[in-house]
Amino acid sequence: MLTLQFVPYSDIERLDSSARIRKLLNIVKEEKIVLMQGRLRPEEETGLIEKTMESIRNKFTGIEICTIYPEEVSADLFGRLKKEFYKALIGDREGITVIGPATLIKEIRRDPNKIQLFTSVPVRRTSPRRKVVGGRAKAKKKKR
Repeated sequence: MLTLQFVPYSDIERLDSSARIRKLLNIVKEEKIVLMQGRLRPEEETGLIEKTMESIRNKFTGIEICTIYPEEVSADLFGRLKKEFYKALIGDREGITVIGPATLIKEIRRDPNKIQLFTSVPVRRTSPRRKVVGGRAKAKKKKR
């Protein structure tokens, strides 16, 4: 099953960089795809990648990350000043960041206004010949 978890900017705005990285990485390690409002600062993205590299094991093989930040072109000076004031006032809430485990995300394509996320959900197989009864696995008997 594919699970998406939305992380609003208000959940991470008061956290320091290391706590943000830890929170996001813990969600991804649970095999969930994070949809985060806003974006990480460049040094936080670098820190996230470094922590990921330290955490790689057989079960956790890494992350895929993508941010879209729609840029509006304002021709007039007043529009640009208003946008910069707004950005300084509310922080990095604009845009969206997608972070997911590399085992689930095959490819991320983006353009300025959309993200295409191609996933592959690993199939978990159970043995058809074994049946769990009373907490213990027993082999099914074949009818002759």
